[in-house]
Parts: sequence; C-alpha cells; structure tokens
Amino acid sequence: MRAPAPGAPGVPEATDVKAYEGYLFDLDGTIYLGDELLPGAEDLIRGLRSSGRETLFLSNNPTKDPQMYADKLTRLGLATSPERIVNPLVTIVAWLRREAPGAAVFVIGEDPLVRAISAAGFRLTEDPREIDVVVASYDRGFDYRKLQIAFDALWQYRRARLVATNPDAYCPMPQGRGEPDAAAVIAAIEASTGAKCEANVGKPAAVMLTTALEVLGLPGAQCLMVGDRLHTDIAMAASAGIDSALVLTGESTEEMARQLPRDRQPTYILPRIDALLAPFAGA
Repeated sequence: MRAPAPGAPGVPEATDVKAYEGYLFDLDGTIYLGDELLPGAEDLIRGLRSSGRETLFLSNNPTKDPQMYADKLTRLGLATSPERIVNPLVTIVAWLRREAPGAAVFVIGEDPLVRAISAAGFRLTEDPREIDVVVASYDRGFDYRKLQIAFDALWQYRRARLVATNPDAYCPMPQGRGEPDAAAVIAAIEASTGAKCEANVGKPAAVMLTTALEVLGLPGAQCLMVGDRLHTDIAMAASAGIDSALVLTGESTEEMARQLPRDRQPTYILPRIDALLAPFAGA
C-alpha cells in the first residue's frame, strides 16, 4: 500500500500505520538534527523498545564510526550499542572483503574511514603504482594532492577501481546549512580521469539494506524503513520491496513524494516520527 499524501483517498492516516517487528531509522534529519533529537524521536524509540521491537540506525555519513554514533545517541538519551549502527564504514569493509580481498587501498576520506579500512586488514597506500582500489568519500580535507594520486592510479597507471562510500550531494546541517558531501569528490575524480564509480555502498545501495537486515535477523517483509530523503532512504526500501515511512522533518517534502511513480512512493508520509507509535497505543 503506497501513499501519495496524507489525507488523500486511500492513504493511510497516522492511526492506520501498522506494527512491524523491525524498524530501520535514518539518523540525520530523521532522529536528530545537529545535537538535538527531533520532536517525538525519544518517545518513539523508547516505545518501540518497550514493545519488544527491534531498532537499527542507518547513516550515509562516513565521518563517524559506529561507536561515535552510539555515543551520540546515548548522550541524547537513547542508549544504543555500536552493533545497532550501520553506516558506510561497515558496508565498505564488507564490500572490500567480498570484491577486493587483499587489495591495496587509497582512501579519500576522514580518519574514522581510514581507521576502519586499516583495522579490517587492508593495506593503505598513496603510491599510485600500487593502488588497487580508490575509495572516494566525504572528505573535508580533500585537496589537489589527493586528486592527483587518484588521477595517477586511475588514469596514468589504469590499474585501480573507483568505489564510493555514499552518493550524497550534501550533508544537512542545523539552521538549514549544508556541506558538500561525497558526490563532489566522486565528480572531481570522474571528470578528470574518465573513470566511473563501480560501486556505492551507502543508501540507496542494496548492500546497506542487506547488511542492516542481517544485523536485525529479520526478513524485509517484517521491517519498516524510516527516513527523510526520498532518493536514499525511500528509494532503497522501494527497490527492495519493503515498506517505508517518509517523515517531513528533513530534506524531502510531501509534494516531492506525490510526484514519484506510485511504486516508488513511501508507504506512509508522516509529519512527525512518533506517529509510528499509533499501533502500540494502549498496549
């Protein structure tokens, strides 16, 4: 059941939201913005947990490791273990182990990403003659030197593969501010080398959802994906055929959702995330 907009004929109202066994939540713009929980987030997570439902948090931000995200959620009042976080640091390691075991890797990214790939046993190098995989990511230290290394590995020596942690054009920040994200780095490398990014391990890539469902130990049919971005959170769920809820607290709007083909629309469109508690009222 897909919903073009709340209140329209055939669209589920908040009271019609059904219960699921597992809930997958985006973080930025869905659970919190900056250092503040969004309205209803604390009540929702506490309510779901007390009802015995499984919760997992997903993020496309590769500048923090799972422990950092767990610490932030705990500090904001939602005690969470790092095992309940899936982000590109988790999925890029999974991709490298599966697709490029033993690869020498050049990482264009920040320290948590570098540490995660190194800790997984991959050799890091800046020598373009040795690089097997260039990992492009959100990197606030991106400069011409890094671009040159990627250029040499991909264009001059033509031996490396280009992969990315996430496809986001920008990262949302408080007060409506944003920062250029991994898409800017990917574009610079592709434009200068002619290489094409062969894999992207962040939302909406299937590897992100597959990894999350494996952690939960539940089939997709029993889970709901909740997020604020149509082109990542909701698109990932639609591609996998699982239910989704768009919350209107971030980037995407109700009008944007209504313009999508029906099979790409969210199952629910909700003004506040705690509308998901409706099936548990009085329980």
